[in-house]
Amino acid sequence: MEVQKPARLDALTGLRCFAALNIVFFHFSNPDWFGPFAPVVNAGYLSVSFFIMLSGFVLAYNYAGRARAGTLNKMRFWEARFTRLYPVYLLSLLIGWKMFSAERAAHSPAMFWTGVALTPVLLQGWIPEIATFWNTPAWTMSAEVSYYLLFPWVAALPRPARFSGHFWRLAALWAIGLIPGTLYVIFNPDGFQMVDRFSSGPWLQALKFTPLPHLPSFLFGVMLAGLDEVIDRKGILRFVLGVVGFVGIYGILVMGSRVPFALIHDGLLMPLFGCIILALSGHNPMAKLFSFRGFVFVGESSYCLYLMHFNLWNWLHESGILPRLGLSRFDPWISYAVLVLLGLLTLHVVEKPAQKLLRRWMGVA
Repeated sequence: MEVQKPARLDALTGLRCFAALNIVFFHFSNPDWFGPFAPVVNAGYLSVSFFIMLSGFVLAYNYAGRARAGTLNKMRFWEARFTRLYPVYLLSLLIGWKMFSAERAAHSPAMFWTGVALTPVLLQGWIPEIATFWNTPAWTMSAEVSYYLLFPWVAALPRPARFSGHFWRLAALWAIGLIPGTLYVIFNPDGFQMVDRFSSGPWLQALKFTPLPHLPSFLFGVMLAGLDEVIDRKGILRFVLGVVGFVGIYGILVMGSRVPFALIHDGLLMPLFGCIILALSGHNPMAKLFSFRGFVFVGESSYCLYLMHFNLWNWLHESGILPRLGLSRFDPWISYAVLVLLGLLTLHVVEKPAQKLLRRWMGVA
């Protein structure tokens, strides 16, 4: 029997456009350039937390029904994930080969070669010291791969019989997600007087870059898809949730250092991210806005833009091509445009053809 694909969630794809761009701005801009949006850019790392939750939600939206029915082929699911994600991941490493000299200088020989061995097989994120080895944003792939391995069993869990059951599950995951950051704030194991986006210590590295602290966000997304199934897509509730989500996040970010970095880095905003995801999964003016074709077009390449942008930026500026073309006076805005264009090119020239080729070779439907 042919499985009917769920409806597209174009609004969420459109939001991915802004989330990916915000990560680029976070890494390569001065947040003050963005006026009232400076707090959002300064906290661009939160886009990664959003992506992790969104990943769990979208997977459950597409596969949870089959998982609960016992018809989800686990091996096919994992193969499908591999064929979509690994070609671009490998390309991001290939264009970052110049990072080796910086990595060698930053690590002991043993840790350097550990990074060389583990990064191609997506395991570097389990060791805080080398989590960002070779391609800084790629630590998330270590986390995502771990979550994909767990997903078929998590998605197969039965939905709560009562509406309130969804809230209790989500509340429990939120509470668990707050534990790592709360413990860090209480015990301050790195001994910092103040922790912000520029702080770096072994315990903070573990909190920021290893898979386990982010697992509740992914699971929150998976369980959120169950709640999504029982809320009317056309009602005003979803629009209200979206307003609460966006306004709440902005309000917290405007508070700046008054909110502990270790708490806001992932766990604190989970319910607000969930509100936004539910809003954009429905039919309302907010979802219509983010479904704008241009946003969706760029949003479809968000994975490529996210994974490639760091090494591409370094390559672009080390190559000297912008000064030779007389374009330096337009930087960094010209660089942002080039990164978006290269992300789109990677999607259509590398990701989709490689995925199709690998699926045909592996026999994945």
